[in-house]
Amino acid sequence: MTQNPVQTEAVVEARSLVKTYGKVEAVRGIDLSVRPGEVFGFLGPNGAGKSTTISILCTLIRPTGGRALVAGIDVTRDPGAVRSRIGLVFQDPSLDDQLTARENLEFHAFLYDVPRSERRERIDGVLEMVELHERAGSQVRTFSGGMKRRLEIARGILHYPQVLFLDEPTLGLDPQTRNRIWAYLHELRKREGITLFMTTHYMDEAEFCDRIAIIDHGQIIALGTPDELKAMVGGDVITVATREAAAAADQIRHAFELEPNVERESVRIEVSDGASFVPRLVRELTVPVSAVTLSRPSLDDVFLKLTGKAIRDEGAGEMDQMRVMMSRWSRAGGRR
Repeated sequence: MTQNPVQTEAVVEARSLVKTYGKVEAVRGIDLSVRPGEVFGFLGPNGAGKSTTISILCTLIRPTGGRALVAGIDVTRDPGAVRSRIGLVFQDPSLDDQLTARENLEFHAFLYDVPRSERRERIDGVLEMVELHERAGSQVRTFSGGMKRRLEIARGILHYPQVLFLDEPTLGLDPQTRNRIWAYLHELRKREGITLFMTTHYMDEAEFCDRIAIIDHGQIIALGTPDELKAMVGGDVITVATREAAAAADQIRHAFELEPNVERESVRIEVSDGASFVPRLVRELTVPVSAVTLSRPSLDDVFLKLTGKAIRDEGAGEMDQMRVMMSRWSRAGGRR
């Protein structure tokens, strides 16, 4: 029996969400609310609980405790109704490359009970939006990576979902293709009012988000707009490039009583007035330095400050488990 949507202002909502595997707490009391029409970013190091949380929201796994609602529907009480209201686009294509683009979309329309009388018009519309209408009759195996990603987006929105979940939607694509895909997503949001819930390892893409949640050790440790998060760093960021990063960090601690972040062959520190600090820093350091850069805080600086890791070092491996579960669901048609 399909559950009637609960009246809520949030299109995605989690309260005290918990997921344990034996003694391991993958998710430890997550609270979040995503507004209708929002572009919401979800960032975290590998193993932070990011994929587990999204898997719960997408009904791929059941929570141990707490509650999650998507489109006003409890994900555990009526997962079928939730699935009919969401779209999923993951990093690795789950298209059938032996079928044509149109055949892939027709199959998806059938699985999601898109009325037969509307299928052709909807398919033509999404193919036109992602500029694949002229390749509708081509087998997917002949498509480039960017074309496949665009077809994934077309498939994800074919049944008019309220929320589109995107895992690394442009990872590995060239900058021009990345920009085109973001143009499609912005047009989709503007035209359909769809909510985008995404993960990304590109910090310039995270700037497109209305709000970002950073998760670590199973808990959300920061949530806000990109500007609000960058304000947490404060001041200026100085990066010292040196092969003796550990020694440089020790000298900075001793001379200035600052706590630097050591990252491979560089050291980062935060100061209130970078322009006046750099000459003092150069005078104190005795290790070989290849470069010193001064910048305003970025989202990568926020991520590093809060998690102790640079997001570019994380890769995309944390979503592998989710993609395995997604492939099983896709083969089953995403139905109850």
